[in-house]
Amino acid sequence: MVRHIVLLRWTETATEQQKQDAEKAFHSLPEKVSQIQKLVCGADLALTPGAHDFAAVLDFASADDWRAYQAHEAHKAMIAEYLAPILAERSVIQFDV
Repeated sequence: MVRHIVLLRWTETATEQQKQDAEKAFHSLPEKVSQIQKLVCGADLALTPGAHDFAAVLDFASADDWRAYQAHEAHKAMIAEYLAPILAERSVIQFDV
């Protein structure tokens, strides 16, 4: 199984509504992208200074499924509509579980 972890930092001008909309968009992905086996995500709890603002953890059966997700139109649309307008920084990692 491949685990994909995404850490995001929002722009200073990102509104609470935009942040909530981005989280809802992430939550809607499994119903649109069949390759996603599991998705959990949420806003940072602000327990550690300097942490990212948001994290998403997605599981896939294989690297090919992860690649299909990356190329999927629903994933691309979510990035363009909800993330790109408020994204300041992004970090990702994929590893075998």
